[in-house]
Amino acid sequence: MPTSIRNYLGAVRRARGVSAAELARRVGVSRQTIHAIEAGSYIPNTEVTLKLSRELEVQVAELFALEPETSAAPDAIDSEVLSAVPAQKGQAVRICRVGEHLVSIPVQSAPYYLPEADGVIARVGRSAGRAELAVFAPEDPQQKKITLAGCDPAIGLVSSMVEKLSGVELVSAAASSRLALNWLKEGKIHIAGSHLEDPATGEFNLPYLRLVFPDDDLAVVTFARWEEGFVIAAGNPLGIRSAGDLAGAPVRFVNREQGSGSRGLLDRLLAEAGVPARRVTGYDRVACGHLAAAYAVLAGEADCCLATRSAAQAFGLDFVPLRSERYDFVMRRQTLEMPAVQSLLDVLQRAALRRKLETLAGYDTAQTGSVQA
Repeated sequence: MPTSIRNYLGAVRRARGVSAAELARRVGVSRQTIHAIEAGSYIPNTEVTLKLSRELEVQVAELFALEPETSAAPDAIDSEVLSAVPAQKGQAVRICRVGEHLVSIPVQSAPYYLPEADGVIARVGRSAGRAELAVFAPEDPQQKKITLAGCDPAIGLVSSMVEKLSGVELVSAAASSRLALNWLKEGKIHIAGSHLEDPATGEFNLPYLRLVFPDDDLAVVTFARWEEGFVIAAGNPLGIRSAGDLAGAPVRFVNREQGSGSRGLLDRLLAEAGVPARRVTGYDRVACGHLAAAYAVLAGEADCCLATRSAAQAFGLDFVPLRSERYDFVMRRQTLEMPAVQSLLDVLQRAALRRKLETLAGYDTAQTGSVQA
């Protein structure tokens, strides 16, 4: 940031009754130099400054002083906000460019540190999904970012390894599978994560993609297979083993948002068990994401949720497995060819990542990195 100097030379010279030409002669510079110094267009060197101080019989600080430093106001830009819940003023965001779209992705603070952010929401837009942002620094065209929307709790393991090895930032937006795929269809993200099962065939993602993206050339790359099931308190004090155990008190359930694979699975399990949704206490209470749902159980706000084994492991909770599911990364074919995306795909092949996913998240990585379509 350039330093501003407050200049009193002209005022002091006139108060002493000394002309610019006379002062210039005494100091050994031209009259034009004196005028330039007084106008602030020329900063004198140390020797000239000391001579000016001596000839006018004042301290240097009475001729020149530093302006108090002030932070420049952040740039303001208009952006689409990718969030499953309404954006809030003051919320920190990461900013990414996806084709012609400039999108902002809210980030959450952790208990012990503030998140990395490119700006904050200065004003929520009048139309849904838009906001005016206060940006900390101009956009860096050399910055390599990939936007990925989905609900996988282990995406942080991937993003840290990708950035460490290639310098590519993987900016993730929390979203249900259907919401992530909607954003992909609208061109607002590079990659969508999905685990939507077709009830008729038991196949994941491909039947839904053929229905919703009939004319798009998509690439589908498997991230991992995970187990989804009931997350409950340690020791399973209420003895929850099946969807039938959710009916009626005393089980307090916390559900996932509409459009999530977990919500779809729960509805199928309840239908198979002949349990109406109205009999599940907490069916209408929603937590966005596997970790958020599991945390509600940890905090004692609910007795049970449907989430991945990784979410249960993250909080030391018990887990009742119900289904094995395939979680895929979905993108347009041209996105697959981006160098930044190739860096992500290279990391998916690394043994170190697979060991982390298997150990920390309990994932099956036998198909990790394999192309489904």
